[in-house]
Amino acid sequence: MSKNSTAEIRQKFLNFFHSKGHQIVASSSLVPDNDQTLLFTNAGMNQFKNVFLGLDKRTYHSATTVQRCVRAGGKHNDLEQVGYTARHHTFFEMLGNFSFGEYFKHDAIWLAWELLTGVQWFNLPKNKLWVTVYATDDEAYNIWSNEINMPRERIVRISNNKGSTHASDNFWQMGDIGPCGPCSEIFYDHGDHLCGGPPGSQEEYGDRYIEIWNLVFVEFDRQADGTMLQLPKPSVDTGMGLERLAAVLQHVNSNYDIDLFRYLITTAAEITGANHLCSKSLQVIADHIRSCAFLISDGVVPSQDGRGYVLRHIIRRAIRHGYMLGARETFFYKLVAPLIEVMGSAADQLKLQQNMVERVLRTEEEQFAQTLERGLSLLENALAKLPCDTLDGETAFRLYDTYGFPLYLTVDVCRERKIQVDEEGFKRAMEEQRKRAREANYFSMDYNSMLRVDQWTNFLGYEHMTHPGRVTALFCDNQLVEVINNSKKAIVILDETPFYGKSGGQVGDSGELNAATGIFEVVDTQQYGQSFGHLGTLRYGELKIGDQVTAHVDQARRDRIRLNHSATHLLHSALRKVLGEDVMQRGSQVNDQYLRFDFSHNQAILPEQIRRVEEMVNQQIRRNLIINTEIMALETARNKGVISVFGEKYESQVRVLSIGDFSTELCCGTHASRTGDIGLFWISSESGIAAGIRRIEAVTGEVALARLHQQSDLVQNISYLLKINSRKLVEKVRELHDRAKQLEKKLQQIKSQLAVTVLSRKIRYINGVQVIVSELNHLEPKILRIIVEDMKNQLGSVVIILANVSKDQVNLIVGVTDDLTHRIKARDIIGTLTQQIGGKGGGNPEIAHAGGCDAAALPAALYRIEQMLAEIL
Repeated sequence: MSKNSTAEIRQKFLNFFHSKGHQIVASSSLVPDNDQTLLFTNAGMNQFKNVFLGLDKRTYHSATTVQRCVRAGGKHNDLEQVGYTARHHTFFEMLGNFSFGEYFKHDAIWLAWELLTGVQWFNLPKNKLWVTVYATDDEAYNIWSNEINMPRERIVRISNNKGSTHASDNFWQMGDIGPCGPCSEIFYDHGDHLCGGPPGSQEEYGDRYIEIWNLVFVEFDRQADGTMLQLPKPSVDTGMGLERLAAVLQHVNSNYDIDLFRYLITTAAEITGANHLCSKSLQVIADHIRSCAFLISDGVVPSQDGRGYVLRHIIRRAIRHGYMLGARETFFYKLVAPLIEVMGSAADQLKLQQNMVERVLRTEEEQFAQTLERGLSLLENALAKLPCDTLDGETAFRLYDTYGFPLYLTVDVCRERKIQVDEEGFKRAMEEQRKRAREANYFSMDYNSMLRVDQWTNFLGYEHMTHPGRVTALFCDNQLVEVINNSKKAIVILDETPFYGKSGGQVGDSGELNAATGIFEVVDTQQYGQSFGHLGTLRYGELKIGDQVTAHVDQARRDRIRLNHSATHLLHSALRKVLGEDVMQRGSQVNDQYLRFDFSHNQAILPEQIRRVEEMVNQQIRRNLIINTEIMALETARNKGVISVFGEKYESQVRVLSIGDFSTELCCGTHASRTGDIGLFWISSESGIAAGIRRIEAVTGEVALARLHQQSDLVQNISYLLKINSRKLVEKVRELHDRAKQLEKKLQQIKSQLAVTVLSRKIRYINGVQVIVSELNHLEPKILRIIVEDMKNQLGSVVIILANVSKDQVNLIVGVTDDLTHRIKARDIIGTLTQQIGGKGGGNPEIAHAGGCDAAALPAALYRIEQMLAEIL
């Protein structure tokens, strides 16, 4: 490992803060956990947000992380700049240290200074460092000036430089309201050989002075009216980009010149055949493989909306740049292995899912190749109707945004025809789309209205179903109260409880809290940080803080939940054995009626594979394996290869659940004692819920037995209706099915013959070519195909366009005989029609199909098609 390599810097940062008493906390998932305000995890503090809000408490008071972050959507979206600047990335690693009331400005500044300038640490020259503070933060200014002895000319006060009070580069806030506070940023001077002035100057946006670390002092709670309340326990949140720090320590100005990126760029050049390592396209590809691979490993899959849409955009942008370099075969997925190699231990979870990630990327690239072909067809159609020598920007943008067809290809195609492209119009349309995306992805939250619970609850539900406890807090309508009565809905916090709080996919317990003065019916249990909230209604009497209660969990319901949870672990292990080790959990829900398990898998599961999984789980149930739980250190568990769910939060001590020799996973849920308690396991459904994600639902025990009885009753009832022995049921149903198909075929023939007769009267001639354009009603789509083929055979030379309307849905079919396809193609006609009726479709030059939803637009669309045919034929 070279001195000051990216991997060495990453580890040295963690080692420093660990030596100062900070808990090392693993990076959280790029998909924020229960946080609807974020598209992706974009800062190190995201996983600690509830701690800063007072909604959560940890067993430690200071922490350090290397957090994987993505900024490529929502408010933080620099995607189009990536590769063209020295420091923009879609994916980056954020080094951070955090204090939750343990230390504040003084220690935060001294820790940063020691790490950056200490001889045994990063040993940066002190005269190269500048700092900024918020204009009125005299405390931070004096620490830098009087204690650190930073020259005053290198300490810059930054005021409200963004247009309003506290709107400043040096004032941080979580949202419009909630925790906030001043910042102190640390800058590195790369030297006078680069352009740019110090922070706060008119030339600050050059490349000479680069911000490397931001120290945020969270000391206020901003109210809706703008009032700043002092927090009782001020905290610290810092962030330093690993890539920027590596550039400083490796004496390069651009992040793309650090060792990590040089390796990825060199490898990308070898794969694509590029000759120039300084290519911006290589920088784009090297950046994008990081975000794409880690997003997919965290459960994001390419799709048409949300996070999946952003991922697809990043993948296609990388592929387009590969094409610009000359790559004509699938290449992007080949960078996953080099990425894992260069990231080292930071890619351990990615390595476990390497095969799956490569498959998703390869499939997306192959599909994009088809998209490009479709885009060319649409562009040709648009150019054929062009009334002038310039393609408008809206059309160019629609090709780019809807079909992924890049602007540079549009320009190339048009250049061949001596047609200009309105690139300014394209940019305007692009900016409008970005504006809509920013508005759609901007979320705000009233953090002050959220439930803050300061108490801790000791969970005793692994051993007890009934246990005494003391009421430590009561909430009605999210407000802390002293007493509840009059059948009010409330949340009760106890110091100790046997009730399991919803976590890890398992639902919360229900039951009763019995006090001397009243009975509280619990319908759900939720975790609020380290507290367990019992949600429900006071059945009678009253309940107040300090009351002693006896907590009774609904044991029958808990038992059913435990069976389903244990069966989920058996299912996970069986899937990995049948489908492959790259199957990874992507979500689960366990309640008293069924279990649901989502997992990564890129193809449909065959019926025989489902049967094998089901049989394997039931085999383990019959073995009556012991279900054992052991507490161990998280790192010890991972070193033993224990399966964890990436994205779940784990403490330093974890529960390891072992089911005989069949399954070992991290799990905090409640479980059966032995697999035999499950009784029976039955898969009720299997389906795909997103690209690369499958879902299985199953039942166990009495519920499974009841489902089997329902199936048996169904068979018996059908046999009774058909007056046949159940053993011959399949044979009888097949006979009825074949008969129904024969009757349906005869009916189709009759309908087709009648339609052909009617349509023969509608033939018109356009420049000597027979043309039929007709709107039909309530015919099955397959009959339309028969009609078109019959008409083509009868007439020999014809263009036929049929539209069938049924329940406001439009089905279109276009047929063109072979002798006319050099003049007009069926798929081009379909393409024009679908643009006007809001549909989509495809086909070949002789036959094409489409569906649409705007039936009202159909008459005008058909009329315009006739006009188009008159111009072309």
